[in-house]
Amino acid sequence: MLPAIHWLNWLALTLVPVVSFVAAGHALLYKRDPRSAFGWIAVCLMFPLAGALLYFLFGINRVRTRARELRRARSSGTGLPEGVPERRDSSGESLGIPSEFTELARISSAITRRALLRGNRIDALHNGEQAYPAMLDAIATAERSVYLSAYIFDTNDTGKCFIDALAGALERGLDVRVILDGFGEHYSFPRAGRLLRQRGIRFVRFLPFRWFPPALHINLRNHRKILVIDHAVAFTGGMNIGDRHLADTDRADRVVDMHFRLAGPIVSQMRRAFVEDWNFCTGADDSVDPTSDVAEHEEPLATHAGNAVCRMIVDGPDEDLDKLSTVLIAAISAARSNIRIMTPYFIPSSEMTLALESAALRGVAVSVVIPQRSNLPFVTWATRNMLWEILQRKVRVFFQPPPFVHTKLFVVDDFYTLIGSANLDPRSLRLNFEIAVEVYDGEFAAGLAGHIDETARRSREVHLEDVENRSMLARTRDALAWLFSPYL
Repeated sequence: MLPAIHWLNWLALTLVPVVSFVAAGHALLYKRDPRSAFGWIAVCLMFPLAGALLYFLFGINRVRTRARELRRARSSGTGLPEGVPERRDSSGESLGIPSEFTELARISSAITRRALLRGNRIDALHNGEQAYPAMLDAIATAERSVYLSAYIFDTNDTGKCFIDALAGALERGLDVRVILDGFGEHYSFPRAGRLLRQRGIRFVRFLPFRWFPPALHINLRNHRKILVIDHAVAFTGGMNIGDRHLADTDRADRVVDMHFRLAGPIVSQMRRAFVEDWNFCTGADDSVDPTSDVAEHEEPLATHAGNAVCRMIVDGPDEDLDKLSTVLIAAISAARSNIRIMTPYFIPSSEMTLALESAALRGVAVSVVIPQRSNLPFVTWATRNMLWEILQRKVRVFFQPPPFVHTKLFVVDDFYTLIGSANLDPRSLRLNFEIAVEVYDGEFAAGLAGHIDETARRSREVHLEDVENRSMLARTRDALAWLFSPYL
């Protein structure tokens, strides 16, 4: 017994430092942000074994390698070699885009490797009262395929309506597929996957939890909201599926939100995004609709639907990392007159903060509209810790009164708009898989700008003294929340 104890002690004394140094070395070699690398190295060395375990669970990006292999195998589902943009006008020069926006369009093209597409129509849908009937009607009238990707798919009355509609489409012989986030699905019980399976609806889970072999992808979530019907219509935005998005109710947890219906050639890019996610989840290349002989790389099937020029942007902790952040900063830098932002969570990176401050200093009217109280208190605290930086540079900030507003809008110079699933916080822009759509259209931008302005008039403007007059206890709480903001 004694030799065995000595052997175990020797093994522990040898193994623990080795594991800690290996974990620290991995952080040194593979972390892109020096502050993140330094923090993880300190944790691994200061807390032997426990630090390495934390790094294994939260610090390692396990998606990058698998995503790279799948994308190389299917050439990003476009039929083009990786890194080659689609062969349509990507600068906007021949699409009627004003000259002051062509440089932004060219930058976005280089970053996204996707073409700008003309002839689209975008309709804003307010809350579940407008969005859900439009989505359910689109499913009911689908002729070939219904592709749905959801972060949170509640199984309350609204969720069951969607499951019934999907089952009806399946009974009509359509290709019906659903992607559920492996973490977001746990927000409701019974889980949506169980009900989908009972109805025979084909679905996959994005990075589901698995104990053996271990797969605890807590921080790598598919936050994209996508519904694509045939090649005709698509929906995206910030809205999940559930009763909480019915704003005209007495629910304490009701959420105000905005979703969007898209028609035109942009639908093919949205469909491609879904297919790539489906292939990622299944590990197979299934890029052709079984009910169609049209491959994904061919010309979009959707016809001219409107005057908007659009491009899809996918963003995530793989090869798409920082695409959306880069486009946002480029748009801020290109602004000449005004920037309007509405977001439920606002913890911008230091680079984006500097871009907003620089825009305000050169005379651009910058407005940020955020909830007075988030559904996640620690995000509210972290936000208040950094507001002084932009307030002192004359960026205007407005606190919206309850109920909680989950809408995500970004409008520049009353012409350029970004819509989609992403928030302006580290989780969305560094950890989540997100989707956004660039829209070059003055009429559409003016409508959203008016909505933001009207909301700002009903909100309370925050001033620098409001932030500076916080108590020491509140300052400490907010600073601690901000310290952990990359993981909130």
